Amino acid sequence: MWKPDFVDLVSEVIRTVRVGSANGRLIRQSSSEGLRLPAISGAGFHVVVRGTCWLIKEGEEPVALEPGDVVLSSSGGEHGLSHVPRALDDLPPVVMGPLPPTPEPVAFEFLTCCYVLERGCVPQYLRALPDLIVVSMDYERHPEMRTLVDLLGANVSDTVMGTGVTLPALLDLILVHVLRRWHEQGGEQGWPSIDDPTIAAALRKIHEDPRRRWTVGGLSEAVGMSRTAFTRRFTAVVGQSPMSYVISWRLGLAARLLRATGAPLATIAREVGYSTEFAFSDAFRREYGLPPGRFRRESAAEGGTTERRPAS
Repeated sequence: MWKPDFVDLVSEVIRTVRVGSANGRLIRQSSSEGLRLPAISGAGFHVVVRGTCWLIKEGEEPVALEPGDVVLSSSGGEHGLSHVPRALDDLPPVVMGPLPPTPEPVAFEFLTCCYVLERGCVPQYLRALPDLIVVSMDYERHPEMRTLVDLLGANVSDTVMGTGVTLPALLDLILVHVLRRWHEQGGEQGWPSIDDPTIAAALRKIHEDPRRRWTVGGLSEAVGMSRTAFTRRFTAVVGQSPMSYVISWRLGLAARLLRATGAPLATIAREVGYSTEFAFSDAFRREYGLPPGRFRRESAAEGGTTERRPAS
């Protein structure tokens, strides 16, 4: 069975979620009612910073959470947090807005942060992970995690400037630490894997060289299979046809470049395998529902960082 290296997997999670806009806030719960968090197109986490509570998910037993525990939501499914075990449907929906005055007494308090993927669906890679992952962090062994949580708490304040730059960086670092801890606790069994070495080889080729003009024939030849057999096996293993996967991989990479850099559209088009800016823009519009230039502008307005870099 081929399973990517853990470091590569963590890097891929970060690259995948960074397509979205970073959001975060502190939520204080003063009663035993709890709250229900709606499904979103994205991925994120909660960090319990005060009190105890229960993680609630439809059809599953509640999970007790202690201060310092982290709940990682890989694909933004609906769930709830409550001071006492309750059915998910009995929890009131969370109400977002300006931070209210601190309620007393506080039943529990948590930081909630996410990357919202407002354009396009959650990538298949993230959907392959468990929907909700609970990780108990060892802050004595890893005091840097406590520092990151404290910094995150300071950065989700409505009065802090520059969070559009700092928040994504903090989210990335915390995700890395949480995934490392999950890995230590045996969570690697939940990582997606490809038990077909031929299809694994094809995926590596696509990931390592997205600029290449891949075709089904070229991929099947590269891994030593007939076109028909390769297409059938790839679709069965990955859940997408070969060219559909190539396109989604390229455009996901393009979306990350649009959010993170100021590279010209023509440069990004070449980096992800499109011969012209027009062809790239047309494909991007079909995938994300808007042209790449507008995607970049709206991402910047939402707090995404855009840095200039020389054209290549």
